[in-house]
Amino acid sequence: MTKIKPSAISFGFTLVELLVVISILGILATLVAGNYRSAKFRGNDAKRKSDLKQTATALEAFMNDYGIYPSASTYKIMACPYSAGVCDWGTGEFTDGKTVYFKELPADPSSKQYYRYRLPGGSNKSFQIFAKLENTQDKDIITTAYNCGTGVNCNYAVTSSNTTPYE
Repeated sequence: MTKIKPSAISFGFTLVELLVVISILGILATLVAGNYRSAKFRGNDAKRKSDLKQTATALEAFMNDYGIYPSASTYKIMACPYSAGVCDWGTGEFTDGKTVYFKELPADPSSKQYYRYRLPGGSNKSFQIFAKLENTQDKDIITTAYNCGTGVNCNYAVTSSNTTPYE
């Protein structure tokens, strides 16, 4: 019977094997991190789109009651309550004292970006609401010159049916 020498048995991994495994793990980590960031952008953008559509619905309900849209002040809706105060995005209750059109106006998910409300032409017969989408591949991106935060230009809008984001 032959005996196996202890020095002939190999335990552990070679340096090449370890480098291959570390490289594969690095590539996988990079892919996962990239997908997470992209998914976060898309999620934030979905919230922005939903927020602006819900705000537009509230503005349309107001228009049905009064025949005009509420005034704008520094890109905010002046209806918290109506004719008495400016609605801060993320806090104000959009109301006329009888009807609550929006319990709490939404705020942008990013603390460095803001929603913008404006009345084109200075009349209360049409409105535009702007936001900045993070996903640069989104099919709804537009080009505007409106500021949505510090050094941030808006690239998404919801408007009344009688205007466009470019007016």
